[in-house]
Amino acid sequence: MPNPSIENLRNPEKYELVAQLNHNQIKEFVINQLTQNGRIIKVYMVYQILMILVGMFFFTLSIVLAFQGPTTPLYYSLAALVFCFSALIILHELLHGIALKLAGATRVTYGSYLKKFIFYAQADQFVINRSQFAFIALAPLFVVKLITLIGIIIFISHPVFYFIIFVMSGHSLFCAGDIGLLSIFYKIKNIEIFTFDVKAEKTSYFYRRI
Repeated sequence: MPNPSIENLRNPEKYELVAQLNHNQIKEFVINQLTQNGRIIKVYMVYQILMILVGMFFFTLSIVLAFQGPTTPLYYSLAALVFCFSALIILHELLHGIALKLAGATRVTYGSYLKKFIFYAQADQFVINRSQFAFIALAPLFVVKLITLIGIIIFISHPVFYFIIFVMSGHSLFCAGDIGLLSIFYKIKNIEIFTFDVKAEKTSYFYRRI
């Protein structure tokens, strides 16, 4: 069944507006979502804590090794830090964009709010359902995870291992916003929820079927 049109979603007899998110407030909204106790939030927080611990362990190990003699692991760890806050951000958003295209969006645009260090991909006035949003939101998490896991297996005995595992760990932090927004769809069980962005208004709307 195709998703309802925006006109249908705005029919108060069929759908109810459950959330309206101005993009300038995404950071505050996501933080609020992550402090709640939904199942998806709990799973993600456990995963993120694990990844942070893994990243800290191997970064510390690379420093210890540098004091003992081999400095290459530390150089790879520092390179990974630079990569995470440059190219990885671009890759993350491109993966969102590809997922949007695969979900049926005809035109994807990218942007950022640099003061809040927020980056995004969006399809203007393209209605998305729960399963589509989950696919779009989780695409970077699973793709980067798969690539880094393969890299870890291949390079486990090579210093580049430190680069790969730090990227895997650091990327988990980039997914917080995706998980926070995805959690909206799982707050209300057994109810269909749809969302769309209006680029000109810099706003996302979330509607549920009555």
